[in-house]
This record gives sequence, C-alpha cells and structure tokens, in this order.
Amino acid sequence: MKKKKIEHYSDKEALDFHNSNKSGKIEIISSKPMVTKRDLALAYSPGVAAPVKAISKNPDLAYDYTTKGNLVAVISNGTAILGLGNLGAIASKPVMEGKAVLFKRFADIDAIDLEIDSTKPEEIINSIKNFANSFGGINLEDIAAPDCFVIEEKLKKILDIPVFHDDQHGTAIITYAALLNALDISKKNIKKVKVVVNGAGASAMACSNLLLKAGVIKSNITMLDSKGVIHKNRNNLNKWKQNYAAKTNSRRLSDAIKGADVFLGLSSAGVLTKEDVRSMGANPIIFACANPDPEITPEEVEEVRNDAIVATGRSDYPNQVNNLLGFPYIFRGALDVRAKTINDEMKIAAANAIAYLARERVPDEVVAAMGGERPKYGKEYIIPSTFDPRLINVIPVAVAKAAIKSGVARKKIDNFEIYSEQLKQRLDPSVTIMQGINSQIKRTQKRVVFADGEDENTLKAAIAFKNSGLGIPILVAKDKVVKQRLKEIGYSENLNIEIVNSTKKKFREKYSQYVFDKLHRSQGLLERDCDRLVRNDRVIWGSCMVACGDADAMVTGNTRRYGQSLQKIIKVIPPRPGEIMFGLNMVVNKGKTVFIGDTSVHEYPSSKQLADIAISSARVVRLFGFTPKVAFLSHSTFGQPMTSRTKHIRDAVDILKNKKVDFEFDGDMQPDVALNNEYKELYPLSEIVGNANILIMPGQHSAAISYKLLKSMSGSKVIGPLLIGLGAAIEIAPLRCSTSEILNLASVAAYSSGVINYDKKN
Repeated sequence: MKKKKIEHYSDKEALDFHNSNKSGKIEIISSKPMVTKRDLALAYSPGVAAPVKAISKNPDLAYDYTTKGNLVAVISNGTAILGLGNLGAIASKPVMEGKAVLFKRFADIDAIDLEIDSTKPEEIINSIKNFANSFGGINLEDIAAPDCFVIEEKLKKILDIPVFHDDQHGTAIITYAALLNALDISKKNIKKVKVVVNGAGASAMACSNLLLKAGVIKSNITMLDSKGVIHKNRNNLNKWKQNYAAKTNSRRLSDAIKGADVFLGLSSAGVLTKEDVRSMGANPIIFACANPDPEITPEEVEEVRNDAIVATGRSDYPNQVNNLLGFPYIFRGALDVRAKTINDEMKIAAANAIAYLARERVPDEVVAAMGGERPKYGKEYIIPSTFDPRLINVIPVAVAKAAIKSGVARKKIDNFEIYSEQLKQRLDPSVTIMQGINSQIKRTQKRVVFADGEDENTLKAAIAFKNSGLGIPILVAKDKVVKQRLKEIGYSENLNIEIVNSTKKKFREKYSQYVFDKLHRSQGLLERDCDRLVRNDRVIWGSCMVACGDADAMVTGNTRRYGQSLQKIIKVIPPRPGEIMFGLNMVVNKGKTVFIGDTSVHEYPSSKQLADIAISSARVVRLFGFTPKVAFLSHSTFGQPMTSRTKHIRDAVDILKNKKVDFEFDGDMQPDVALNNEYKELYPLSEIVGNANILIMPGQHSAAISYKLLKSMSGSKVIGPLLIGLGAAIEIAPLRCSTSEILNLASVAAYSSGVINYDKKN
C-alpha cells in the first residue's frame, strides 16, 4: 500500500493566501466588451430592454440571454463546516468560495456562494425558493443532518432546476462507483453482499439509498450511529434512521462486522479495529472515509489481511473517494441539457461512467498528464484520479444522456461526439501540464537548489516543494536569516530543509577550483578571484552545485533582473552542444495555450537563430504533450507590407523548409492571423493561420513586451520564461515572482533535469 506525503501549510500562509492581491478567491468579470459608450448602451440601458421583453414573454430564454444556464449557487448555513462543525454561516464563506473555484477549475461552471444565516429549515427553503430562478442549479453544502434532508426534499419539489446536496449525493455517487469496481475485482455479487455502514449522517444515508437503487438488498445493510446498531427495538429514531432499523441482535460494530463483505465508514477516526477486519468475510471491501483520519488506516488493514480492497477519503493513499470526481461534471451535464433536476438515473449514470473509466486502459496522453505512471485496474486502482483529464468529457456526456432519456432535460444534444470535444476545450491545459510534471517528479525526488533562499517567496516555494512531495529543496542562505523568515511566515524554525552557504569549507574549495578551471584562461581570473565569486554570489554557488553533481537542478531570480542571473549562470554552465539558448514562455488564456519565444536571451535574432529557436521550441512543446504549430510573427502577413524588418523572418521560414522539419510552420504573419480562426477564410492555404501554438517573435523586445502585457492586463496565466538550451536544469524566475510562479519553475527544473540527463546518456 503506497502512501504519499501530505501537503501542509502554516495557518499564516493560508491566511496570507486568502488575503493576497484581492481578498477571497473569486471575482466577477464581464464576458462582453465594456469599452465604448455603445457597449454600455447594449449591456445596460437602453439595449438591455430587448432581452428583458423577450424573457418576460418566454422565461426559458433566460438560458439564452443571461448567465443562468452556466451559473450555480453554492449555499450553506455553516452548521456542518468540513470537519469543524457548526461555526456559523459567515465562517462557511471561505469553504463555499473554494467550492465555487472548483466548479470553475474542473468544469468551467460559474458559481456564486451564498451563506444563509439561519438554522430554521423553512427560512432557508424560502430564501432559496425566492432567488433560485436566477440560477441553473443549486449546490447545498455543509448543512447538518437532518435539516439537510428536509431542505433538499422540499426544494426538489418546488423548484424546476437541479438541487444537489453534495455532502449526500456526491459522496454516494463516488462511493458507489468505487464499490462497483471493488465488487467486480473481488468477484462479489451486489445482491448478496452484507454491508455495514458506520455513520448515519447525510453522506451515510445518501450512500445507503443509492446502494439500494443499485441492487443491494435492504436486509443486508446494517447501519450504526454514535449509539451503536440502528435496530428495530430502539426508540426515538428519526424517520431516516427508522428506514434502516434492522431486525438484528447485533448492538455494536464488533458484532455487526462479523462475516461482512463491505465496511463503509463515514464516521470518525479509529473506530474499526484490526480484530474487526480479521472477522470480516473473504476478500473484504473496506471504505474508511472519515476525514481527516480514516476509521482504520490501510497499513493497519494490511497487517491482518492481504485480500482486502481499501479506499479512504485521503489523497495520500490509493483509491481516494473524493467528491471532486463527481459534482463539477454532474452539474456540467445537467446544465448543458437544462435539466429540471438531478434524478437517480443521472446519479447512477455518473457513477457507472466513473467506474468504467477506471477499467479502461489509460491512454498515453492521460499517462503524461498524470506524470508518466500508467495506473492499472485492480486493488489499488478502483477509481480514476481527480486529475484524470478524461473526466470532463466522459461524466457530463453520461449525465446528459440520462437526463434526456429520463425526460428531465429541456434541451436535446444532437451530436454527442461534438459535445464531447467541446467539453475537452473547457479545461485549462496548463493545470494538466503542471499536474503531469508534478506527478512525475514526485517519483524521482530531485535535489533542487533555491538560490535566493532568504527571499520570502522563494522560501515559501521551497517549503511547498518539500511538503508537496515534489523533491528535495536546498536553500542557499544564512541559517539565522532563514530562521527569522520562518518565524515571520508562521513556521517552526526547525523546519527540516537543507541550508548551504559559503561556510561549508569543503564545498567552497571544490566549487572555487571548478570555477578556476573554467575561467582562469578565458577571463584571466586568479584563484582568489574565483574563491570570491563562489563565496559572495549565491547564483554562482548554486550553479556550481548543479555542475558538480551535488544537486540536480536550480531555480533562481526573483531578487534581481533576469539578465544579471543569466550572465552569472553561463560563467559556470555552458549551453547544450548544438542547441541554441533562449527563453520560452507558456501563456494560457481562456483555455488556449501558446508558447512565446525568445523572451529573454537574444535581443535581435538572426534568421538562422529564429529557425533554431523554432526547432527547439517544437521539441519542448512536444514534451508538454502538444503538437507543435509554429507561426513566425511580424507586423506584416505573408510580406504585406514588405519592409527591411520582415525579410529575415521570411528567410527563417525558408531555412526550415530546406531542413524539412517534422512540424508545421508558416510566416511571416501578424499575431491575430496566427491565433484567430476568422482569418482562415482569407488564407485558406496555410495550416497555421488561426491554429498556431508556438509564436516565434522577431526580437526579444517584442516577445517580452507581449507576454508581460498579457500577464498584466488580460489575466493570462504565464509559466516561465523557461530557459531552453542550457547544459543543466536551471530556471530563472523574473523579478518579483509569486510563490506559485517560483514553485512552477522549480518543478519544471526538476523535470528538465531528468530530460537533460536522458539526452546525455543517449
């Protein structure tokens, strides 16, 4: 049973995260231009009158003329916040904002959090009833049982949009999907299995209800609450518990578990003992889903049974039962057919889709996204990863089909193949790329130098790198300064991260000699000059660590200009033989990913250099899982207008034609021609027009200006510049990068070290 490291963060870092830049985690932006007086007139008065009149005549047109069809309300009253209990409505807001962010990140659904300050079900129901018409769906969250049952049941009767209490049904759908596969692997019949459900809250009830719908026999289910087995002779049971009151002599978990096939725990840590597991039937299925700590750990199960299939709610074990596999995609499918409800048929369709996805051979592109490890259907892979990019175009399709077939859809989908492809385009590809890189480097555990170890953002990135299990960080810094910084950001000064500096005499002598051997002839430096360089410059020191094999990779920058860092690095480490060195930025905007080069090295590249940059860019882009399509950018398109500044670009295109490279390219062209499909009609003979993902800039000035404008003004996500062509895995963070940006570059450096070492061997 493989266990992974858990991510930890200090409270101060979490608070700083929520208070950095803008407070909170969500914002509202306009999906239409709001620049001119005409734009405003169309958006508001008088233009808005047209859709108002249309909707007044036909309310269903709100789906066409407003955000209703892609808008979910995430609602709580704060009575059951995560594992924290009843802390009040406003205290639940950070969690509900987080849920809204997950809707957007995983399914491109806009969501607004609404916290209702009431513990009275009727008040909550009336509040939601009165504003529900503004939304395409309602997601209830963190509302204590039994009120959550009452609220959902009533709302489903009076509203004609999906109402979904994720704590109940999300957990139930994922649990059923995992159980379906566990039963298949253990060769058990769902109509014969004996199931023990430990817990009688919202999740437990919903799981049990769905299991009944799926074929489990009711008399085979034994449910327990905090007082023990729920049986016929108990008094004062609410109607939901009465429904599962069993005719049995069992009173405790240790009685009920004997001979059981399935244990489903939705209760508290440690309640299932090793003796209980020993007493279960052959090939037991144990879902210990209490959070943050399970009813029993997989290691404890393994000590007494080697035939068990174990799942938990935690990401550091295989088989994580995680609602994130369900709710974004279920709502996506429901919204896309304008469903009136999310019924049992849709839930079972979602569960089946999730289950069968785990049985399929994982394709190469998904392996890349998951870090190069191909999971195989079996005891330790009964459910897909939450980062499996296939989820977005599998689950919504199944849900939409079930909604249409069961008659609750207002809108039909004519072509599900086209719909599936459209769903794929909704995801932000940069997240999948970084997830794949991070998954891969977790297995290799590279030693990465963080050269600016006293800088707060760099220190936070190094801590995150370690705590996320991405590799082994090494700080170049003074111990005293790091201890003070740790105190300032809320960590113990005893944090176990390696710190190096020039007081390490053995390494200092080694690196001084290395630098002397490289530079004394070319630059006329004496031994004392080289010693001073190594002693006084963290970038030189860190570069020597990588060059001498004491570390695998390095990230620097953030405290100085890019060019200053680069000049120091190339004193120690030369470019890779036969490859040009340049900067390449990955830019993601509205789901489209493009790579821009050269952003940081060559001020005005020659035609040959432009061609070489294109060749190396194509190689790197393939490593990220994209098919390279190169556009050479200019102020002109195919020579119109022709100027002295366009000839060297056209010459670069000719060089590639003569080289007969294995990727598509074209130019010269303006950026809108390269990126906008509307131009394909004007230039039908070019495969690159409207289709480019690599933009080769005519000069460093235009490249740097372009990506920084995109980053600053459009909200684009930018990773880089990645330093391509250096003889070692070193990345330079631009001045004043965020912690996340430094962390991404550290991950890329760790990943690149493996690629560079592979190239050297081959």
